[in-house]
Amino acid sequence: MKRLVPAMLILAALAPASPARAQIFGQYTGAAVTPVNGHTFGGYLNVSSHLTGGLAQLRMSLYPRWDFGFQGGLSRLDPGGGVDNRTTLRVGGDVRWQMASLTGNFPADMSIGASLGVETADDYKMVTVGPSFTISRTLGAGNGGGYIPYAGVALNFVNRDAFGQQDTDVSVPLRLGLESRLTPECHLITELQLFVADRFNDDIGFVAGVNLPF
Repeated sequence: MKRLVPAMLILAALAPASPARAQIFGQYTGAAVTPVNGHTFGGYLNVSSHLTGGLAQLRMSLYPRWDFGFQGGLSRLDPGGGVDNRTTLRVGGDVRWQMASLTGNFPADMSIGASLGVETADDYKMVTVGPSFTISRTLGAGNGGGYIPYAGVALNFVNRDAFGQQDTDVSVPLRLGLESRLTPECHLITELQLFVADRFNDDIGFVAGVNLPF
């Protein structure tokens, strides 16, 4: 694992750049789902070569081992290629099922899910849908604190209608993150996003934010 992350960063840096790309949504949390009748509000800053944006999220759960979330925000997109900058609106939703839990007999939390996201602006629209898988492990969880390193991968199907051209693509984003529990009510998020196979999004993105369970 120590050699895998640097290798992926090198491959992403060597990938050819292309104009008119935008960042899509991230993972923002570990694999453990929200407790039944629990809620989590989150706020995040996404940064990549061609985009800077803010996103808010509300997660909740009504059934054991299941949760769902709604996301929305604005971003500033620099398409490149002589095309004017755009302010885009991003909205989306997802649902997750926790298929395994961290116990004495199992070393990690694991969940699978599916999501739908739309990013739109003047003469620009991108729709993304697909399944995802997340794995994480809670470390040093005394008194509600601790750290949660996580990794997630998605298989996204993308349809983009932008600047007079319409195209489709399959995207495979890899997300590597850390959720730092400062207190039970405040968790800091840092996340690295690597788009292993993607023609529309930036090759590398970064996320910083906060989760506030209540």
